[in-house]
Amino acid sequence: MSEDFVSFEVNGQTLQARPGSMLIAATDAAGITVPRFCYHKKLSVAANCRMCLVEVERAPKPLPACATPIVAGMKVWTHSAKARAAQQDVMEFLLINHPLDCPICDQGGECELQDLSLGFGNSSSDYVEIKRVVRDKDLGPLIETAMTRCIHCTRCVRFGEEIAGMRELGATGRSQYTEIGTYVAKTVSSELSGNVIDVCPVGALTAKPSRYTARPWEMRAYDSIAPHDCVGSNLHVHTARGKVVRVVPRENEAINECWISDRDRFSYEGLKSQERLLKPQIKRDGHWKEVSWQEALDNVSGILRKQLSFNVAALAGPSSSAEEFFLFQKLMRGLNITNIDHRLRQVDFSDQAVAPIAPSLGMSLVELEQQQAIFLIGAYPRHDQPLLNHRIRKASLAGAKILALNPRQFAFNYDLVQIVATPLAMVDELAVLVKASLEAADLAIPQVVAELLANVQVTETARAQLEQLKAERALILLGQIAIQHPAFSSLRTLASLLAQATGAKLGYLPEANSMAAHLAGVLPHRRIAGGSVTNEGLTVSGALTDKNISTLVLMNAELDDFASPQQALKAFRAAKHVIVLAPFADTLAREYATILLPTSAFVETAGSFINAEGVWQSFQGVVTPPGEARPLWKVLRVLGNALNLPDFDYLETNEILAELKLNLQAVKLSTLGTLPTRLSLPKPVAHTMQRIGEVAMYRTDALVRRAKALQAMAGSPVVRMHPRDMDHLGISAKDLVRLGQGDSYVQLPAEMDEAIPVGCVGVQSGTEAARALGAAFGSIMVDKG
Repeated sequence: MSEDFVSFEVNGQTLQARPGSMLIAATDAAGITVPRFCYHKKLSVAANCRMCLVEVERAPKPLPACATPIVAGMKVWTHSAKARAAQQDVMEFLLINHPLDCPICDQGGECELQDLSLGFGNSSSDYVEIKRVVRDKDLGPLIETAMTRCIHCTRCVRFGEEIAGMRELGATGRSQYTEIGTYVAKTVSSELSGNVIDVCPVGALTAKPSRYTARPWEMRAYDSIAPHDCVGSNLHVHTARGKVVRVVPRENEAINECWISDRDRFSYEGLKSQERLLKPQIKRDGHWKEVSWQEALDNVSGILRKQLSFNVAALAGPSSSAEEFFLFQKLMRGLNITNIDHRLRQVDFSDQAVAPIAPSLGMSLVELEQQQAIFLIGAYPRHDQPLLNHRIRKASLAGAKILALNPRQFAFNYDLVQIVATPLAMVDELAVLVKASLEAADLAIPQVVAELLANVQVTETARAQLEQLKAERALILLGQIAIQHPAFSSLRTLASLLAQATGAKLGYLPEANSMAAHLAGVLPHRRIAGGSVTNEGLTVSGALTDKNISTLVLMNAELDDFASPQQALKAFRAAKHVIVLAPFADTLAREYATILLPTSAFVETAGSFINAEGVWQSFQGVVTPPGEARPLWKVLRVLGNALNLPDFDYLETNEILAELKLNLQAVKLSTLGTLPTRLSLPKPVAHTMQRIGEVAMYRTDALVRRAKALQAMAGSPVVRMHPRDMDHLGISAKDLVRLGQGDSYVQLPAEMDEAIPVGCVGVQSGTEAARALGAAFGSIMVDKG
């Protein structure tokens, strides 16, 4: 054992640990059970429950194991008469005011207090006075409270401060009058708030959407992977009577530690949506008719067989599995269809030929928290990738310098320097930093950016901002806002040059399972593993504007998934055939679609996701799809057979995965592509403002958009404007504002927000109101409604 470790005894057993580390951590590592309530391995030590009292040699009284540092030669007894008596006394005090409502408590059967009371509680109590009652708190649509059960362990308080980065819960009062709650009556709004349900050792905090649904002993737990962002958080999906009733985190220290985001926890509610497709349907004479799977697949194969390949576009949503992506592109390429894409929210494809094979993080998630400097370009990971943001927060708390360039000021939960610029001005702001870095490194300006940097003046402010990136371990991250930016090629090129000049690494924060889509070749210009194509197809933007496209095949793609829903809707309505393979269909989908094929959601099928660092994670189906819905990979397989395409005889997803991995075994991920020959630099449109349309956190994909509790958290859509713009236009808070992009208009109430730059309006994408608008970061007409 290393010299850094010392020896000590616990119950006569010799153990070794680092001096100064806490006793409870050493006993846990050795498999020695010490009861506890307030201690949690991921939280600071509070030592306020006293349940972990143990006997220590030469100590006059029992000591809390969670707050007792280890010293060489110490002797400890965890189950001696002295320790046992102390633990029993603590349990008696904890139960004095605790209600006897275990039969109706959702925590019953998995309650730490219930478990420990069996081993350390007495059969009767000397306390005969009336128990205290604490009024419940309304913490919002996600968390149910029963505060009389609270034992003041403060785990929830410490979680908010130390992990979520938001001090939303706290203790007020003293002694028997102590209560846990919000300082000001309000909803708990952290994107990680649901984790307080898991850390609560009693039934004080439980999940409101699953309240009174099933008992823990009635549930079956299955392993799964979250599909909503590029982290791939590990989950336990709990089912009862064939239905998903709860989702909780599955510990994986390398991915999500022991936490999950609220989006991952509560999105399962969308499975019960009234918009769920249950049977195949075909539109005939303007009316929907339910048909058999055989008839539906015959119709689809007939349409695809008769269409000329350049008349068909195949578009896939980024939350599909790797196996679904692989079969989707294999099916289309087997029919010589090259108009294939999954980058539904991207608008700038001008440098796709020189872009990396896949937009990866470029390092592991664990390495992320070890960075000393991080530059976020067009990224708000707190809402887009909450568990990845948790790693960045840990890096910040460890002393890392964080710099961010965004089109609006975001509410990060750690200290950083924010550069806020209008969407079009983001390129100019980044160009200043690039020129400063090239001059500092004495490097020549590449020809591709020579014109852009020619008139750039390096300021002292830029040099000071550049100092933030001077570190041995520095990282530049391009986020979702950058990827969806109308000048993405310029941002990517400038970010690459900045990385080269400063020695920083470059990484991407891709959308959902976009890594798998890139590697599987769901692209118009590349095959699987980045292989070249003979005839390059149309990008998603090209397919939606090309009048030759008469047939569209949509896989897990809805209007709200597109960069410009208005453009997508126009293309769908103009098409002769719109074939939809999805679990859901809303009113608009039933208007433009011609064939609806009901497929499974992520917990109803097997598959694999590839997260941002390139980790492959497979999962199995948890419940049976409702009605006649079928796993999507099976639908694609049968279509391949119906079209007489070779090599579509898969019996299970493992076979598809093995073939996909075989094709990718020689691929080496790199975040640095080559520089393009030209840059995309959109110009502002006169007499308009610029829209800032980042995707709302709870509107990212079809399942999340149908989860009722999450939608209650999202609130109603509004238009956010800087006070100066509101004064200029004569608009007051709550006034209806008329917004127009292209041919459509929408009216939304105005909200004053100084985080929005002057000349811009904030209207989030993914909402029903945004369907009437165009590009998320395009020009927009604004006037008083």
